[in-house]
Amino acid sequence: MFPMSAHKVSKPTILAALRGIEDPELGTDIVTLGLIYGIEISDDGALRIEMTTTTRFCPASAFIAEAVKARAEEIEGVSAAVVDMVYEPAWSPEMIGRLPSV
Repeated sequence: MFPMSAHKVSKPTILAALRGIEDPELGTDIVTLGLIYGIEISDDGALRIEMTTTTRFCPASAFIAEAVKARAEEIEGVSAAVVDMVYEPAWSPEMIGRLPSV
């Protein structure tokens, strides 16, 4: 479990947990790559994570999405997680280091 500093799960806590997931081709974590586009947290701790991959037809898309869901659901205070893969805007190297608003 990833520790929480408050009773309610936070976006920084989620991003810290997701940093442990690497893009298998690039060997860099998905947060640093800018693949996480948005995080919504409901009052009951359910998450909706909007993310992308470096290419639309990335063969690791399902693997990465499942890893994100599993890692998010390990966080204390998270009741469930849904991962939505989106491809607009398309990812580009300029997105490296960009974080979703927290």
